Amino acid sequence: MVDPQLEVEPYLGAAAEKSMRITHIIETHVQADHASGARRLAAATGAPILFHESAPVTFPHVTVADREEHEMGNVHMTFLHTPGHTPDGVSIVVTDRTRGPEPWFVLTGDTLFAGGVGRPDLLGQGAETALAEQLYDSVYGTLLKLPDHLEIYPAHFGGAACGKGLSGKPGSTIGFERRFNPALRFTSKPEFVEFVLADLPPEPEVFAENRRRNLSGE
Repeated sequence: MVDPQLEVEPYLGAAAEKSMRITHIIETHVQADHASGARRLAAATGAPILFHESAPVTFPHVTVADREEHEMGNVHMTFLHTPGHTPDGVSIVVTDRTRGPEPWFVLTGDTLFAGGVGRPDLLGQGAETALAEQLYDSVYGTLLKLPDHLEIYPAHFGGAACGKGLSGKPGSTIGFERRFNPALRFTSKPEFVEFVLADLPPEPEVFAENRRRNLSGE
């Protein structure tokens, strides 16, 4: 389960309906837009919670490093450190060997959306420029190095406050975003940084409290 919401009963019900077990709980980053259900789901299933090793969470969890690989039966996952929205962001490249030997899709968290990228201003004034520069490296230096045919599944789509200009479509492909995403039209890091920091909507008041709770596991 990736980025679970607080109400975990639907996940447990879906797993039971298919006679499956939840064996991994993955947070693509320390969330701000919602209260995480990771600890509740871990208590119900016994599954470990996985964060990137830089995540400053204060409850028991398992850390993953950049390029670390995990196996789940026929599914192979490669974790990519993609900071920028937050310093601890990860994207997960997924191969389903029942379909083919090569990756099929990538879970991009709040790094790359259909139509936009993650906002880098949620950690407070003074951090946003450095995070925007990291976001450039994550998008251009990591995600856009992936094959164009890979599907992308971000954590949000249109209406979410974690980015601007998001499409209402919940998924896309690397190739389509390379061609049509407004944030990916730049040839230099300064141009990209200026773009992603411009005209950001106000941060919802609840974001800071959600992040505090998700760091402590309350």
